[in-house]
Amino acid sequence: MPSVSLSKVHKHISKKRGAMDSMHENSRDARRLRRAGSREERLSHHAGMVLKARQPYMERIQYFHDAIQDKEEPLSDTQLAELILNCIHRDDDELTRLKSERRKGRPPTRREELLNQRTETEEKEFKTGFWLPDLGDADVLHALKQWNGHWAGLSSVKFIRITQEGAKQSSTFPPKGMS
Repeated sequence: MPSVSLSKVHKHISKKRGAMDSMHENSRDARRLRRAGSREERLSHHAGMVLKARQPYMERIQYFHDAIQDKEEPLSDTQLAELILNCIHRDDDELTRLKSERRKGRPPTRREELLNQRTETEEKEFKTGFWLPDLGDADVLHALKQWNGHWAGLSSVKFIRITQEGAKQSSTFPPKGMS
């Protein structure tokens, strides 16, 4: 039996004469409403989890999107490494501000811990292979400049992994492990 959205089930049941007023707890219509409601809840929960999982990658790509708006030609390897280091340490100003606002002997705030953790994670990733759009390719540079900010718009962009030593390796979108 195909699952139907909650609004359609509710609309169909409400068209019946007196159905919503005299529905008892275990009627077929009540079960249909509960099943459709739980399906809506599962779908919204899954969509929220997917958005939360994609968020770090979207922030990273948004950073590179903003950083290359004034660039006209593809980036060299040294420019790319410099851009990656700027990306990794993009929150250093906020971290120093949070540290200076904190009284001596106090534990770090949750925001400070999150920023430190993200910086450490991205530094480790840079040693093994930092995932980013291939900004050394003119077509990718142009496509990223024209990017609309949606996840689906990134499927046509070529991605790479670059290490701290400068080794490049092509990667997939969306990123999976060390691909």
